[in-house]
Amino acid sequence: MKALTVGLIASFYLVFNVQEQPVVISSQKEYQAVIKQYPEQILQEIVKEIPTIKLDIKYATKDNFSGIAVYHQAKAYARKPVIDALRKIQKELNQQGLGLKIFDAYRPYAVTVKFWKLTPIDKKDYVANPNKGSRHNRGCAVDLTIINLKTGVELKMPTPYDSFTKEAAADYENIPPEEKKNRDFLINMMKQNGFNVIKSEWWHFDFKGWENYPLMDIPFQKL
Repeated sequence: MKALTVGLIASFYLVFNVQEQPVVISSQKEYQAVIKQYPEQILQEIVKEIPTIKLDIKYATKDNFSGIAVYHQAKAYARKPVIDALRKIQKELNQQGLGLKIFDAYRPYAVTVKFWKLTPIDKKDYVANPNKGSRHNRGCAVDLTIINLKTGVELKMPTPYDSFTKEAAADYENIPPEEKKNRDFLINMMKQNGFNVIKSEWWHFDFKGWENYPLMDIPFQKL
C-alpha cells in the first residue's frame, strides 16, 4: 500500500491504492498524532461523557445478525462532536421522560471486514463494503433507539435492531401508526441535531461531516 504520512491523514484525505483498499489508522502513534493536531477527532466513551445514556451493545453478544460476539467489550465510542450532539438530544428527550439506548457506535475496521465475510451475498447491501469502510469505522455513526426512562422499555419501532427486511427502511409506510410516529420522531430529533438516517435502517444515523474523519482500526481496549 502506498505510504501515507500522518500529516495527510490529519488533513482528512482518504487515499486509495491501486487495489482500492482504503487507508486505515491502526496504530496508536498515528491516532495520537491526529488528535494532537485536531482534538475534536478524539474517540470518547459515550457513557462516560453522558452517563444517563443506556447501552445494549449487541455485537458484544451472540444476539446479532452474525450470531457471534465480535466485540470483546460492551462499550460505545464516538468522536467528540458526535457526543456533544448526543448530549443535546439526550437532554431534550429526558425532559419528555425519554432517553437514548445505543446499540453500536464506533466500530473497528477489522469488524467491518469480518461482517463482510460473514454476510451472505444476497444480504451484502445491508453491510458496509470494506473497500470503502463504514461510517461506524470513522466514529461518526450511531445505531440507536428511544426508551421510556421509567420503565427502560424501548418505544415501539417498525422492526427490531439489525433487521434485514423492507420494514426496516426509514421511509417504509405500511406499518402501524404508533410505530411510524415513534420512528419519525426519532429521525426528526436526530436530524435537528446534525444526524441523517440511512435509507435502509431506521436506527442508523450518520453525523454531518463524517467524511472529514479517517477510518480507524483501533480496538476498544486501546482507546
